[in-house]
Amino acid sequence: MYRFLIVVEKANGNYSAYSPDLPGCVATGETREETEQNMYQAIEMHLHGLVEDHQPIPESHASAEYVVIK
Repeated sequence: MYRFLIVVEKANGNYSAYSPDLPGCVATGETREETEQNMYQAIEMHLHGLVEDHQPIPESHASAEYVVIK
């Protein structure tokens, strides 16, 4: 089992997502939920491609935190 951080951003009329630990692995969708589903599928495809190319699966190093400014 693998766990990767994804970042979902609101764009012009849709959403986009990427994973800092998987450069080039991106997805879009009309809703946040659709984008998350598409990103899940994109990550699966990306990892299968790495395995087929005999490349290592990268370890997840990214993390996220909200900062509160008063």
